[in-house]
Amino acid sequence: MALSRRKRRRCRALLLLSLLSLSGSYLCYSLLLLYGAPAKPERNAAAAAAALARALAPVRAPSPTAVPAGCPPAAARKKLLQKWRACPAAAAAAAAAALPLAPVAPARPDGQGSGKGNGSWAAAGAPRGGGGGIAKRLPHALIVGVKKGGTRAVLEFIRGHPAVRALGTESHFFDRHYDRGLEWYRRLMPRTRESQITMEKTPSYFVTREAPRRIFSMSRETKLIVVVRNPVTRAISDYTQTLLKKPDIPTFEGLSFRNRSRGLVDASWSAIRIGLYALHLESWLQYFPLSQIHFVSGERLITDPAGEMGKVQDFLGIQRVITDTHFYFNKTKGFPCLKRKDAGSRPRCLGKSKGRPHVQIDPEVIEQLQDFYRPYNVRFYETVGQDFRWD
Repeated sequence: MALSRRKRRRCRALLLLSLLSLSGSYLCYSLLLLYGAPAKPERNAAAAAAALARALAPVRAPSPTAVPAGCPPAAARKKLLQKWRACPAAAAAAAAAALPLAPVAPARPDGQGSGKGNGSWAAAGAPRGGGGGIAKRLPHALIVGVKKGGTRAVLEFIRGHPAVRALGTESHFFDRHYDRGLEWYRRLMPRTRESQITMEKTPSYFVTREAPRRIFSMSRETKLIVVVRNPVTRAISDYTQTLLKKPDIPTFEGLSFRNRSRGLVDASWSAIRIGLYALHLESWLQYFPLSQIHFVSGERLITDPAGEMGKVQDFLGIQRVITDTHFYFNKTKGFPCLKRKDAGSRPRCLGKSKGRPHVQIDPEVIEQLQDFYRPYNVRFYETVGQDFRWD
């Protein structure tokens, strides 16, 4: 009997242990099904850090005084996950700083051409839609006209300034390629630092009706440079260039007049129409104040390049670096050249097409065209507040 009782006790104990073992196994499998398989320790830490980063993301970064002493500065998103345990406050600041922000228009100069240096341009230097540092940026200033007025000379001269980077070719974005979008236009630009000014030159903008509105849409703070010249000599220069490309075109006199005997000038011809500066300027003044438009005299650019470029530098708000010591007058071409930094190098002159002789025009034709342009010139002088003495 005693032996039988002991066997029964052992059986009960074994049965109880089996039940406990089964219960434990069931509990373990239930937990596994509920929470999944345990991850490796380092993945657990990364998951916890990621969860914390998500929790901190909406939180505004604390002020610098709220960051405990000894904490690392705000780190990049990649390093944030490694440092949140050691310094939560700095991690919160970094998480907030890493959030994508809505684009904000950069601070720009006041457009008054004060000549107080380029500090304000540094604030404007951040690329629109991008970060700081060296990058391609939309232009801060444009040389918008006029054709055969001296725009290439102004561009080449101002490119000698360390605070200016300019596109060497004419993009024709605002008159021919506007449908390609601003991002396409931005990619054309040279890389610049935050403290530098990006520039571009396309003379046909000045006579393109849609250009002022399109440039205003890009930035209402854009500074505009217009190089103007006696409209009669400008028209002759324009014709001379066209004649070299198309020798079979009619004579200058034939294209200039509808009826020469009656003195009726054909203003539909582009060489004549471009010289109506007062009419073209009206479109620009609908969008830009006169303080944001600087007019360069094409004649004085030849006789006093340092003086004209000094005014351009003042208008752009940069230091007068390009002075009379930088110019050399080429007597053969009758045009100034820019000296290179290396004293042993030859001066940098404009292309072969610059300074070439014009075709000979009947003086009576020139006088008739001067009479035609005179009222438009006077109106232009009054609008811009300058007398260019073309009459």
